[in-house]
Amino acid sequence: MTRPLFLCFLVFLFSSFQAAMASPEFEELLARNAKLIHKSSSKTVDPVLADIQEFGGQAAAEFMETWKDKKLYYVKKTGQFVLAEPAGKNDAGKKMVSVIDAISKQPLGQMVAKSVKQIKPNSGVRAKIATTLVPIQLTSDDIEVRRGGLDAMSRDIQPGHLLPLQRAIEAETDPDLKSRMEQVYVYAAIAHGTDAGEVEAAILSLRDNLSLETRAALNPLLTSQVKVAVELPGDVNIARIITPGVSVKKSDGTSGSVMLMSGATPELDQTAAYQMLVDAGFAAETISSDKRNESLIEFAENGRIGDIPLSTLNTEEARDTAYDWLVLNRGLPPRVADDEMRSAIAAHVFYGVYDHPSPDVTSAASDVLAGINNKVMVYKLMDLALDGLSLASIYFLAAIGLAITFGVMRVINMAHGEFIMMGAYTGYVIQLIVPSYTISIMLAIPAAFGVTFLAGVLMERLVIRHLYKRPLETLLATFGISIALQQIAKNIFGTQARPLTSPSWLDGAFVVNDVLAISNIRIAIFCLGLLFLGLMLYVMTRTRFGLETRAVTQNPAMAASMGINPDRINMLTFGFGSGIAGIAGVAIGLFSKVTSELGSDYIVQSFMTVVVGGVGNIWGTLAGAAMIGSLQKGIEWFNPSNTLAAQTYMIIFIILFIQFRPRGIIALKGRAAED
Repeated sequence: MTRPLFLCFLVFLFSSFQAAMASPEFEELLARNAKLIHKSSSKTVDPVLADIQEFGGQAAAEFMETWKDKKLYYVKKTGQFVLAEPAGKNDAGKKMVSVIDAISKQPLGQMVAKSVKQIKPNSGVRAKIATTLVPIQLTSDDIEVRRGGLDAMSRDIQPGHLLPLQRAIEAETDPDLKSRMEQVYVYAAIAHGTDAGEVEAAILSLRDNLSLETRAALNPLLTSQVKVAVELPGDVNIARIITPGVSVKKSDGTSGSVMLMSGATPELDQTAAYQMLVDAGFAAETISSDKRNESLIEFAENGRIGDIPLSTLNTEEARDTAYDWLVLNRGLPPRVADDEMRSAIAAHVFYGVYDHPSPDVTSAASDVLAGINNKVMVYKLMDLALDGLSLASIYFLAAIGLAITFGVMRVINMAHGEFIMMGAYTGYVIQLIVPSYTISIMLAIPAAFGVTFLAGVLMERLVIRHLYKRPLETLLATFGISIALQQIAKNIFGTQARPLTSPSWLDGAFVVNDVLAISNIRIAIFCLGLLFLGLMLYVMTRTRFGLETRAVTQNPAMAASMGINPDRINMLTFGFGSGIAGIAGVAIGLFSKVTSELGSDYIVQSFMTVVVGGVGNIWGTLAGAAMIGSLQKGIEWFNPSNTLAAQTYMIIFIILFIQFRPRGIIALKGRAAED
């Protein structure tokens, strides 16, 4: 026998020896509880499950799994637990089954199907088996079984899980799984721990944990019930003192003032407080207006209540007077006056009592939860700021090309959004040709610039150059061109949205914690915005093209006298601005739907960005994008269900802003500003 085969043989013998040693004891345990297993119910199965859980081990786990899945049978004559599979028919035509011992897994041959009976636990029994099976799975030799058992336990932690989980932590060798077990044990101790000191220590260990699981574990500790008494008891865990009509219940179970908490309503009003006194036997039952009116109707005779005509009972005071007559003359229970209600309420104390009896535990839970909520709010504000920064990056990319054509050349190009749309469709076409998303995006950026640059040059040569210094006419002309370009896109690509898929390395997010996560696509667009800011500053301030563009913009005649061709510079400048819009279209198409109306969604924001930031100023465009993006996200944060309202409020704010600063955040100075 070779060495590997010899080792396998030894392992087999060792496993068989273990099974042989474990089986008699486990079989004896099952034999004692056989009748309860054969006909189990959710009311009778608990002792059996407790015995099996205490025995533990792989055999117990496999038996319970088989039982839960309705794969367990027993031999009617002997009661032996077996597994059975159909095996056809014998010579006599009787159905046969192949039988295997359920514990030792030893084949027992074939039997007549009627000689074995399937055990079919109901849903209640199966649920209890699953709960009991979890701690046993934690002792399995298979790490995947232990991991699955821990996942199941974390979803439904029971008091009986504490001790098995503690033992599993001590025996666990995998560091990651052990860490998860310790985390689950903390939640289990908080939910079901009986030692107040242990529970408090478990709570304090979660001080820096911002997960939803932590908040879900701590919140139940701060639940409370409202009670009333003549004097405040000293043997209960008081959460708050309630002043009817004034006190507001806070999230941690304590009380606050309705005057200090905007939009809050009192926890108890006067009527509810008095009803509590009535229910507790501290006050007489009051007569509601409905009961009063029912009594008036019941005792009305000939259209009158005594000497009072029913036609005069058109006010609350008149109805009360009529009812008081019935109290004196018909023996009805008297009304409780408002002054009496207030006096009764003032003579008693209303208070909230924590469901958890330990003040130390509730105090620790309140402090830790308050600290967690404060941190969560800080991270939410950071996430809001990053959302605003991300939206600002998108608006900057969409507006930077317009900052050249409108801000520098004073051309109102209403077709700027369609150049963004053309860039997005260019990226889509490139992805149809090149299957690799990474390579296709790298090719799409220069291709989009080239396509929209040529389209911009063609538009400038055919239309724009005839309309310089006539902004209203350029607005009308480019508006018509934008409609034509949208229709052309619909004819070519249809009306359905086309996918522009980002590379896999842009999927997912950079996770800071359970509250704050920044998507990779958002980071990429921000970096692209910074890249274009640097590119635009370099081109406009460090290159001959930028110098000539600024010269032609400020004084075309003087620039021409210095040897610059204004006609050529205008053409290249308009094409350059259009090309930048095409690249922005590729970036926007990665997270937005690519349709013929894509540009329409950004043309208004682009113009607002340029105007608010300061016409003709790259830094102004950046400032305008930052202000508009942050403002829109801030308004949406306060009104998340109505995006259209948020945009409306933003436009109103911008109109008011322009009234006070018509030249924008960063206004041009000198001769260019005068023009």
